[in-house]
Amino acid sequence: MGRSLVHAVAHWLRRMSPAALLFAPVLLAQNNDEKVKEKGAPSKIIQVTVYPDTALVTREVTLPPEKGFYELVVTPLPPTVVVDSLYGEGSDGIRVLATRYRSRAVESDTRKEVRDLNDQEEKILLENLRLASEAKTIESNTSFLTKMEAFVSASTTHATEKGKLDSKEITKLTEYVMDLRRAQNKQSHENTVQQQENAKKLAFLKLKKSEIATGSNRTEREAVLVVERTEAGKGNARLSYLVDAASWKPQYRLRSGTEAKAATKMEYLAGISQQTGEDWKGVKLVLSNAQPMLNAAPPDLKALAVAVTSVPAVPNPPGMAGPGARGTAGATQAMPVPGQNAPQLSGANGIFNRDNLKKALEGRAEQLEVANPAGAQSIDELEQGARALRFKAQNDFNKNSPDTGNTSIWNYAGALDQARELILSSEEKSQGKPIATSGDGPTITYRLEGETTISSRNDEQVLEVARFDLPSEIYYKALPVLTPNVYRQASMVNSSNFVLLPGVATMYHRGDFVGRMRLPLVAVGQTFVAGFGAEPQIQVQRNLMDKAKATQGGNQVLKYDYRILVSSYLKEKARLQVWDRLPLAEGETVSVTLGKSSPELSSDALYLREDRPKNLLRWDLELEPGQYGEKALKVDYDFKMELDKKMTISSFSSK
Repeated sequence: MGRSLVHAVAHWLRRMSPAALLFAPVLLAQNNDEKVKEKGAPSKIIQVTVYPDTALVTREVTLPPEKGFYELVVTPLPPTVVVDSLYGEGSDGIRVLATRYRSRAVESDTRKEVRDLNDQEEKILLENLRLASEAKTIESNTSFLTKMEAFVSASTTHATEKGKLDSKEITKLTEYVMDLRRAQNKQSHENTVQQQENAKKLAFLKLKKSEIATGSNRTEREAVLVVERTEAGKGNARLSYLVDAASWKPQYRLRSGTEAKAATKMEYLAGISQQTGEDWKGVKLVLSNAQPMLNAAPPDLKALAVAVTSVPAVPNPPGMAGPGARGTAGATQAMPVPGQNAPQLSGANGIFNRDNLKKALEGRAEQLEVANPAGAQSIDELEQGARALRFKAQNDFNKNSPDTGNTSIWNYAGALDQARELILSSEEKSQGKPIATSGDGPTITYRLEGETTISSRNDEQVLEVARFDLPSEIYYKALPVLTPNVYRQASMVNSSNFVLLPGVATMYHRGDFVGRMRLPLVAVGQTFVAGFGAEPQIQVQRNLMDKAKATQGGNQVLKYDYRILVSSYLKEKARLQVWDRLPLAEGETVSVTLGKSSPELSSDALYLREDRPKNLLRWDLELEPGQYGEKALKVDYDFKMELDKKMTISSFSSK
């Protein structure tokens, strides 16, 4: 009957207009006896890729072995699932035709751990009801005892007056009343104590429920996969989805060797935060520093419009020697200093740009402008703003947000980058610094060996990614102008196969904890330096030995003599870097010249190229065992400053 009806409908449709054929699938589906019925499908999480702020979960969904069409229901999904991120994948002989998400309300929380806590809470509440009922009974009995006591007292008085007092009966009755009173008081006390204990248990259960992932969940979340098995067999389908409330960050433990050139042992760790609401049991774990991208096409590039205006006059800041002067340099400038890392946050352009950035992060990026950031915003601030915008735009793509068709957020992020390049980066280039790019470094993926289990809970869980030895060389570094402490450092080469991502490292020297530091991004084969705490056996002193002032023509000449004294109480030889600095003038109005130095400054090529132009001084010293007291090593140097005798130093700052 069903099939003949289908053929009749098909014959009727052939006589209809082409437009009416659009309804053919609907009519055929409604009249087909072989409807695809929903079927619950067992599934297991087999792989999780954890990103810096989210995770991609992959489940293996078991299919019936017979050929045919199936509508499989995968449940439950965690409450943190990103709804529009679901997608299905088939395998040999299996096609995933559609994947959709749905949710439905349920009477109680769907998670087992929450249901267990609810059951415990319900038992305690029932116990409290019983205790409350007993309290009413005790109160009623107490009232009855009070009446009985009054009766006994009246009976005793009456019997005494009549001379018929039976002392034994009165004593027996009195003891009976007292025993009842004692028993009821004891029971009342026990009930009160039990109620207090129950109150503590309820508070603890409430706290535990609040700590489990994202709290109460009275919604069942499901994925529905429409699947066709074209060949009978054991193949399965896969369901993948993004979840929030998951992240990871690299951590390190470094343990220095006992010898100066002994290898440093490094433990590469991953601190994982997992509060998604589902446990990852026996999964293949992948760690990535990338942001997941589910968009197949790039955003559209719009034109960059530039508007110009007249340059306003810049008033003299307080303390300046002349118009537009900065510090002792006295240089005249028509605009605020670009690229300065201490931005004038009160500048109108800076406020305007921050307001627009806030609008863009809220998704309102149409027709937003970037005002000239010179003197109002720093390079770092613009970079962070552009990075935040790109992060939001990519998240919108991943979540299939309705705003993803609007590429204004991407273009506004690009405008911030180009404002930095065209306006602020000129200062960096003039100082010989490389102009920063908008890239966030390399994309790294680590696949952990074996299977891993990570529960959904509040506290961070630490896993070991790898451990290896790094060739290193210990030396010491002293900066007496900043601190009297001398620090132990190790120059290491990343000889592993792992790129070291930026992260906090916990440092140990000879088994003792010495502190923490932040490691930078270190490529494979790259040399980097790590600190291993202060060394009390090496001491430094910095003293101003002499200061003189003279006049030479129209200039004043200031001369300074310094001595740095180094004492070593170590029992072995040691390499020491001693650092100091001279004033750095930003113009030709002040001349700073290094005079004699004993010993000579370091000849290291990197130091001469990067640090010496900044008037930073470095001496490379070899310390002998027991070099202290009269044997202490001396570093002597002098320098002079020349400036117009009508001028004076107005300020100092570190850059």
